[in-house]
Amino acid sequence: MSEESLIKVENLCKHFPIKGGLFNKQIGEVKAVDRVSFEIKRGETLGLVGESGCGKTTLGRTALRLLEPTSGKIFYGGKDITNLDYEEMKKMRRKMQIIFQDPYASLNPRMTVGTILSEPLNIHNLYTGVTNRKKRLRELLDYVKLPTDALNKYPHEFSGGQRQRVCIARALAVNPEFIVCDEPVSALDVSIQAQVINLLMDLQKELGLTYLFIAHDLKVVEFISDRVAVMYLGNIIETACASELYGESKHPYTEALFSAIPVPDPTHIKKRIILKGDVPSPLNPPSGCYFHPRCPNMKEMCKQRFPDKSARTSTHHYSCFNPIQ
Repeated sequence: MSEESLIKVENLCKHFPIKGGLFNKQIGEVKAVDRVSFEIKRGETLGLVGESGCGKTTLGRTALRLLEPTSGKIFYGGKDITNLDYEEMKKMRRKMQIIFQDPYASLNPRMTVGTILSEPLNIHNLYTGVTNRKKRLRELLDYVKLPTDALNKYPHEFSGGQRQRVCIARALAVNPEFIVCDEPVSALDVSIQAQVINLLMDLQKELGLTYLFIAHDLKVVEFISDRVAVMYLGNIIETACASELYGESKHPYTEALFSAIPVPDPTHIKKRIILKGDVPSPLNPPSGCYFHPRCPNMKEMCKQRFPDKSARTSTHHYSCFNPIQ
């Protein structure tokens, strides 16, 4: 892992307008991602966790500019890509790819695997000769440990795990440096999840990839990630090395989230933290710290303003007025 930042995001916001009324005017906005900042070093895996609907997928797609940011800046290798035009951004797309959550929905059922893997090569005009193209397709299948005869088959002929391997091969087709893994194992059986996770880690070592790994399974994130960021209602509220965060989290929400991790030892009694109320709506978030209506450590100042980022160590940062002691 390099000390150089490959991806850097500063105060990134993605708000979706809500329209209604007789003239279809904007009557509100959903703050899916709100003032998020983070960076990922070259060769690193940053895990991103949080409840459903907190903005993880939106953040990943906005960082790739698959969704246009409302405000903020996105840097790739030190270059500001926030306002690049279509042609400039198309060149950058070779370096940045995504693996989608659902392998059943993200593959065209009318295309063979060979056609699916050839599509990104055609878009970027790569491996144009027939011999070079076939060699590259076989190489991609070898990366994800699928047989060569898979090129002539259709997605419905594969299991879920095999389909996700095809999705991984498609992401690798254009030799990217950075891949957003958007819950790549959540739709798979547990035994298959382990195979796909190990495959992603092997590919990272072999090809020098950098990952933003989005997931719900906290143990999977701990296993694959170098650092972990915790997201709540569009904000990143705590970031640390995986061992630090899982060993000594400081934010009350992180503590509550980690208390839900099941323990395989039936004799071990684990304290379970049940948060009160529901997650607030991103259409009308609370004032101050967004977590304060559900926080057991809430103070009056939590209602008034969002807490600044505090540092426990040089790699462990959190946003809380009253952290876990």
